Parts: sequence; C-alpha cells; structure tokens
Amino acid sequence: MTKMLSAAAVQRGKELLDRLRAGCNTVLIGQAELIDLAVIALCARGHLLLEGLPGLGKTELVKAMGRLLGLHFRRIQFTPDILPGDITGGPILQEQDGQRRFVFQPGPLFANVVLADEINRASPKTQSALLEAMQERRVTVLGETHDLPLPFFVLATQNPIELEGTYPLPEAQLDRFLFKVSVPGVDADVMTQILTSRRRGEPPALATACSAAELQELFELVDGIFLPDAVANYVARLVAATHASCEGAAALVRDSVRYGASPRAAIAIGEAARAAALLAGRPNVDFDDVQRVARPALTHRIVLQHAAMVRGVDAQAVVEAVLDSVPAVPKPLPEGVR
Repeated sequence: MTKMLSAAAVQRGKELLDRLRAGCNTVLIGQAELIDLAVIALCARGHLLLEGLPGLGKTELVKAMGRLLGLHFRRIQFTPDILPGDITGGPILQEQDGQRRFVFQPGPLFANVVLADEINRASPKTQSALLEAMQERRVTVLGETHDLPLPFFVLATQNPIELEGTYPLPEAQLDRFLFKVSVPGVDADVMTQILTSRRRGEPPALATACSAAELQELFELVDGIFLPDAVANYVARLVAATHASCEGAAALVRDSVRYGASPRAAIAIGEAARAAALLAGRPNVDFDDVQRVARPALTHRIVLQHAAMVRGVDAQAVVEAVLDSVPAVPKPLPEGVR
C-alpha cells in the first residue's frame, strides 16, 4: 500500500493552495467555486477552458494566476487570420559567422502560462497547432521538435454566444483540456462591491503568492495524495457509464450520447481529485472529491447525437444522469478492492 502523506505535509500543501486561492479571490469577487476549480486544475498540471459572456472576469482571472505564480506569462489574442507560426514561432533567416542560416525563433507559446484569449476565433489549422503543445509540452516546426518550458499551462477563454467569425473547438482539442468551466454571472451584491472597490474596473496589485520552488513542491504533494482502489474503480465506472453501449447506462445516456468520454477523462478526474483532496486538507481521495471534479472534467468530452441536441438535451444533463446512476461503492465490492 502506498504510504500516505504526513499531516504536516498535507497542511503545508493546503497552505500553499489557500494562498493562491486568496490571491485569486481578491481579483475575482464572488466566484469562489470557479477559483477553486482553476486552482485544482493548475495543481493537477492540466489546461483550463473558461467559457462565459464578455465582462465576467475570465481574462482577469488568468492574468492574476500568472502574476501570483511569478511565472513567464504570455497572452495570445486569437483571430481568424492568425497562423500556426504566429503562436509556435518559426525559422528566421539570420547571419551567423558570415553565413546565412535559418534559426528557430520561439513564438508566444514558449511561456509557462499562456492565455489563449477567445480561442474559438482561430481557424482549425491554427487550433491544431496547439494539440502537440498541450499534450506533449513541445512543438514541431518543419520536422524539428522544440521543448516548451515547464511548467506549461494553457488557460483559454471563449464566448458561448458569438457565432460569426468563430470555429467550434474540435473534440481532440477539447479532450486536452482538464476542465471546461462555465463562468456564471454575479448578483447585485457582488456588483455593488465591484462598483465601490474597483475604479474603472481595475484589479488590485498582486504580489507573487507561490515561488517556482513552492509550485514544484505543490506538484509533488499532489502526486503524493493516495487514490484508494475503491475510488479509482468509481472513476472508471463513471467514465464507462458515459458510453451508450455500457451495460446499465442511464436511459438519457443510451438515448442521447453518440460518443462517451475517453480514458484521458478518467486520468483527468483522478489527478484533479488528488488536488481537490489536498485543497480539502486530506491525505487521500474521497468519493466527494471525484464528484466535485467529475462535472467540469466530463461535460466537454461527451459528444451528443444530433437528435438529442434538437430535443434540447445538453452534456451537463447527461453527466448529472451518470452521477445519479453510478453508485460510489458497488454491491458487493469486487474482490481485492480496498
């Protein structure tokens, strides 16, 4: 059995996470759950897609995380005419030692935290340039591979209501985001607080909350969180239950789902649940941690049938049906499961 983290190590990890969370909360008021999910995604070393209406603070949250971590931050404003080379970089003819040769010039993708602003405005050709970067932390240009700096995070934003000049993200790219989170609006009390404390909407100045060494320590602490066999089995059964062909799948899944979630979804849930457990101050993953992260990890990985979309069914309703239909602990427990 894997050795659990000590109480002191868990407390240390929770303190680092709380520091990041507190910094984000000073920038984005009234969005505590969104900030928790963003911090969980970061500590699980995953990419994050934020979807919401203009003016809700998506970009400010990403910029705040870059400042709080003290990492190299770059912003890419995606437009329909942006080309793959504009983000990955490419060879430039330079003169060296009296000879002219092509030298690779890194693009804005070569940073620790990359804000992909309005990512769905880029053409499919440009979006495909992100696939290798997001999965393998490297880019290949003209047959030559270049490693990206580590850690490497893509934090992307998109507007759900604008259709003109946008391109839906392909399933392969959506699958590379650990979470897709819908950014909700705020109530009148929060807007009052924003009006009285944010002149011209400017966020407060932020100091670095977590050094590079502390961030690496945080990654190691998340890796040390114990995932019990029974909880891992629950994650596997949740992902399997998103497929219409799964025995015992919910009626809504059988009637509405064209393609269920991939094994990458199970890996995402497992890693995110470890970070959620550390955020809660526990040395092991519980079923509650899985349920907390399953929704943002699964919703964007389910492809619905066209007829289901016409009926008004959405992926969120399907995920809720899966969570309702899959018990945390099967009866009886499989042999060997702790």
